[in-house]
Order: sequence, then structure tokens, then C-alpha cells
Amino acid sequence: MNLQYISDNKGKTTGVFIPIQEWEGLKEKFKGLEEEELGEQSKEEILSGFKQAVEEMNLIKQGKLKARDAKDLLDEL
Repeated sequence: MNLQYISDNKGKTTGVFIPIQEWEGLKEKFKGLEEEELGEQSKEEILSGFKQAVEEMNLIKQGKLKARDAKDLLDEL
């Protein structure tokens, strides 16, 4: 495997570069890697996120929670 290590300006290794051909081979060998790469969520995780969002909106409407700035919200995504 032809890996290239990425370092910061202090010499600390911060990442690894994997050539695309080797990455494709790893995805084929380990089927779960592609799901991790795409960041796929289960139906339960998506529904849980929606439930939390609705609960937060209700708290904001009741004045029990402060609304976040839209820019901050988008930066979080």
C-alpha cells in the first residue's frame, strides 16, 4: 500500500493520503467503509434528529431556550 502521511508545521502526523485505486480496493474488501464515507444515517437516527429539533423549537417558542444565529447553525452542519 502506497500511503502518504500528512504532517502539520510542527511535524506531527495529522492525516493519511490513500491513492484512490487503493481506496476503491479497501471499500470493496470492507463493505462498511462506504457507509462511513457517505456518513449514512439509519432511519432511527434521522427521526431522532427531527424529534430533537422539534423539541428545541418548542422550547424556543416558550422562551426556555435561546435561538441560535442562522450562520452558527449552518457552520455546524
